[in-house]
Amino acid sequence: MSLASVSETGAHPVRKRPFLRHALPYILSLPALLVCIGILIPFVTAVYYSLMRFRLNLPAMKGFIWFDNYWNFLSDAAFWNTVTVSLVYAFLTVGVELGLGLGIALLLLKPTRFNNLASILLLLPLMTAPALAALMWKLMTNPNFGILSYLVSLIGLTDFKWASDPSTALLTVTLVDVWVYTPFIMILLLAGLRSLPKQPFEAAALDGVPRSFVFFRITLPMLMPYIITASLFRLLDSIQQFDIVYSLTQGGPGDTLMVFQVQAYLEFFQYTNVGRSAALMMVLWAITYFLSNVFIKQWLKLRERARGVS
Repeated sequence: MSLASVSETGAHPVRKRPFLRHALPYILSLPALLVCIGILIPFVTAVYYSLMRFRLNLPAMKGFIWFDNYWNFLSDAAFWNTVTVSLVYAFLTVGVELGLGLGIALLLLKPTRFNNLASILLLLPLMTAPALAALMWKLMTNPNFGILSYLVSLIGLTDFKWASDPSTALLTVTLVDVWVYTPFIMILLLAGLRSLPKQPFEAAALDGVPRSFVFFRITLPMLMPYIITASLFRLLDSIQQFDIVYSLTQGGPGDTLMVFQVQAYLEFFQYTNVGRSAALMMVLWAITYFLSNVFIKQWLKLRERARGVS
């Protein structure tokens, strides 16, 4: 092979490398761009429909009414009931799951063979689809043949209505949510506990510091970023809950459990009111955006405090 041919063949990579070097960041960011576009298209569509009078059974009345759907919410008792039920359900379920998850994580803190096996078994409810879990609990709480109805009858509650009674429907749905999602918080907090530095606990043990002081003054402050992260994920998920509530009660009895997702679903598919359904979803987005910002600001403050920044 001649020297000229060698130089020609060796010149191609030299010319291609600058192009690849400049194009690589754009190529790597392409999947994120596609995901962003995939998110923005439904979001913009929902905003568009929320500004319209749009009923599927009355296509002739379709037209822009701008913010009238939102203004109507201010005087709508059903809307405020939806807001109240959604927030109560979200904070109740997250609070119970956070307490149980932290307690279980503390029990499984030592990485023994039994604790590792128990943590794996406790993750099984999280692998169950929420709708299937709700149907399973619906069978277990059946007043005629449900195992849970039989167990509570042994302590004198012979006519416990579970999800069919407005006074106990929230309790029933909360039990299902706690059963499914407590392992999620447990595994996050367990990972956080096992990643904490050992030096403060060893120093406290040498000084004979009480366990309660160690827990409230050392463990909890150091674990707080993990607690905020787990709470944020679960709160955003709980306030958008649909599967469990709809599978168990369809938002009832009456409007006892009429959360945002169920109300929007019924407005669209039962009442064919696309505009009101989209407006409900936009209000839900605004609430989740506000809550996520509050939690993220608290998390950033904790991170700055840990770094010693005032």
